[in-house]
Amino acid sequence: MLRWVYSLKLKGECMSKTLIAYMSVSGQTKCLAKNLATAAHNANLYEIKPKAPYTSDDLNYRNKESRCTIEMTVPGWRPELAEHIDTSAYDTIFVGFPIWWGKAPTLVNSFLESIDTKEKRIALFATSGGSPVTLSWRFLKDSAPEAEFIGQKRFDSHTSVEDLKTWLEEIGY
Repeated sequence: MLRWVYSLKLKGECMSKTLIAYMSVSGQTKCLAKNLATAAHNANLYEIKPKAPYTSDDLNYRNKESRCTIEMTVPGWRPELAEHIDTSAYDTIFVGFPIWWGKAPTLVNSFLESIDTKEKRIALFATSGGSPVTLSWRFLKDSAPEAEFIGQKRFDSHTSVEDLKTWLEEIGY
């Protein structure tokens, strides 16, 4: 198996061509994203944030009128992003998120739809109390139709850098 090296020499320094984009509300996915950035040879980090930050009331999934319930149950709903990022310099984008209602939050769709995914390799990583990540891919691939999805996995938020390196090898990173 060929191993691709995603780096660029610039004035004697290595500049990453890998982005770790993540959405984190409780901090668990952020912790995992930082470890993944280290495992991926100090990849760049980017936090996917909504324009209107989530409040605890917004995240009450038991309330049928809460913001997260509406975002996850109304077809085609897309929350607005706080900011946009130019991903043209990246070859590989890891996209991380907590699993809501068995899939990625629609804010992740907003992110993927805001970037150019042509000729990008995308891998998904998620945190969850037990839900698998498999449904997320189905709901996200339509938001990045030109991307090549290379892997997906659910992790514990404190997964070690060494375990993440193993996963990177498994997906051919």
